[in-house]
Amino acid sequence: MADKHVSERLIALLSGRGEDLGAEWAEKVTGSLGGRVARAEVERELREIYAALVAALSDGSVDGYDEAFGEVRALLTELSRNRALQGFTPTETAVSVFALKQVLEPSLVGEDSDAEAYLRFAALLDTLGLFTIEVYSRTREELIAAQAEQLLELSTPVVKLWEGVIGVPLVGTLDSARTMVVMEKMLQALIDTGSEQAIIDITGVPTVDTEVAQHLLKTVVAARLMGAECTISGIRPQIAQTIVALGIDFGDIVTKSTLADALRHALRRSGTTVSRTAPQAGVR
Repeated sequence: MADKHVSERLIALLSGRGEDLGAEWAEKVTGSLGGRVARAEVERELREIYAALVAALSDGSVDGYDEAFGEVRALLTELSRNRALQGFTPTETAVSVFALKQVLEPSLVGEDSDAEAYLRFAALLDTLGLFTIEVYSRTREELIAAQAEQLLELSTPVVKLWEGVIGVPLVGTLDSARTMVVMEKMLQALIDTGSEQAIIDITGVPTVDTEVAQHLLKTVVAARLMGAECTISGIRPQIAQTIVALGIDFGDIVTKSTLADALRHALRRSGTTVSRTAPQAGVR
C-alpha cells in the first residue's frame, strides 16, 4: 500500500474519531503516569501532538523523520524534556506515544487494508517513541552534567579569611575537572578582593598522590602569575609520609600542618602583626 493511501486512511480514522480517540489516548497516558500529571495538562499536550500528527499525514508521508513531521518532533521534544525534568522514567515518557497505537488498533485490524495501515502506523509510532527516548536521554545527561557542575561549585568555596587573604578549603577527591573550578574561582577571588595571599587547605582531602600534587602545583603557579603567594595547609603526618614516599617535590611552596599556621604565615607576609595572646589567670 502506497504511503499516500495509508496516510489517507489514517487521516480518515484520526479525523473521524478525533475526540473519542484523543480522550481514550489521554486516559491511558494519564493512568500510566500515576496521576502525577494533571489530566488537563496531558490532554493539552496530546491534543497538540494529535493535531500535528494529522497535519503531517496530510503530506502523504508515514516516515517520522520526514520534514512533514517536524512539528510533531518539536512537540515530542518538549514533552520528553518535561518528563525528564519531572523525574519520570523513559518508559513512562515513551508510553505517551505508544499508547496511541493501542487506542487505534481496534479500528484498523478489521480488514486486510486496515491491518496494513495499522502496521505502517505502528512503525511510525515506534519511530516517534524512540525519538522521545533519545530526547529524554539527552535531557537527563544534560541535567546530570549541570548537577555535577553545581556540586563542584558548592564543594569548592572560596572564603575571605582576612583583609588581603583568601582561603580555599578542599574536601574530597581533587581531579582535573575540580582543579579547573578551584583555579578559576580562586583567581577570580584574588581579583575581586584584591588579595595577595591565598591558602589552599587540604585537610579534607583523603589522599595526596602524584596527580593530586600536580593539580595543586598548577593552581599555585596560576596564582603566582596573578602576583599572589599561595600556602598549602592541612599537611597531616600520613600525607607528609606519602608525599615523601612518592618523591613529590613542592619546591619553594610554603606548606603548613594547620589552617591556623597558614593564616598566621599569610598575615605576616602581608605585613600584619600577629601575636599570641597569653591566657589570663584563672582561665583554662
